[in-house]
Amino acid sequence: MADKPAEGGEKKLSKKELRILERQQQTAKSAAGGEDADPSKFGDAPLIQSVEITNRRWVKVSEIDESLAGQTVWVRARLHTSRGKGKCAFLVLRDQYSTVQAVVFQSETVPKGMVKYASSISKESMIDVEALVSVVQTPVESVSQKTVELAVQKLFTISPSINLPFQIEDASRPDPEFEKPDCTYVRVNPDTRLDSRFIDLRTPANLAIMRIQHGVGQLFREFLLKEGFIEIHSPKLIAGSSEGGASVFRFKYFDLPACLAQSPQLAKQMAIMSDLERVFEIGPVFRAEDSNTHRHLCEFVGLDMEMAI
Repeated sequence: MADKPAEGGEKKLSKKELRILERQQQTAKSAAGGEDADPSKFGDAPLIQSVEITNRRWVKVSEIDESLAGQTVWVRARLHTSRGKGKCAFLVLRDQYSTVQAVVFQSETVPKGMVKYASSISKESMIDVEALVSVVQTPVESVSQKTVELAVQKLFTISPSINLPFQIEDASRPDPEFEKPDCTYVRVNPDTRLDSRFIDLRTPANLAIMRIQHGVGQLFREFLLKEGFIEIHSPKLIAGSSEGGASVFRFKYFDLPACLAQSPQLAKQMAIMSDLERVFEIGPVFRAEDSNTHRHLCEFVGLDMEMAI
């Protein structure tokens, strides 16, 4: 597997965030300082600019199992949790919904500074790890890859996290946990989640929702394609309402009146009359329903089909 590109599109850091990043980097350098410092084994990686091919063997966390025992692999993942204890550090690496335990033990090949550096990396940072896969005698219950662990040989921070607005663990807890009388957990408010939606989407529940949506759309598409249907893509910016009995979102389109499509119904009927016979569409639908409920249909993904009989 080829080297992965660096994450792009990051917003410009504020002065406060830059100061926090500088302090984190100084802390990491202090932890990794002294005679144990070895930039070839650990540290903050330079900016990835795709200027070289390293031929590293990259493996996803979900692919790490007993079949890779005894092999050395490279893993790029987020640091979910870390815990330092004396001459060792325990890390949990997360890639989407999969997690695996990684251990950093001080040895002849792993300097003490590397253990300190591993303990100082902030949560949710993107890191690269070269590690030896080994089978554990006792299953690791706190991760998804329970039968294996990684013995870290090299460790580099690719993209450090800065000043997280909330913890993934707090955002991942189900509502019943907060209803217990002795609850001491921190509840993440909806406004906080939406302000940092890209972090909120990392929770297992939100990842599962995305995959379920994908699965439903894929099954709908596969079934209709087998039945001879053609997928169409109708316009969503139209001159007038596309379906009576429902309110529309109106706006100006280059000084002309327009609205968001309430339904692809008219487009489907025109497609049928153009002799396509069987058509379907998976796309957004907009309806201006001024409702006071928590869930109503202002915007949703419609699964529409039309056929000649």
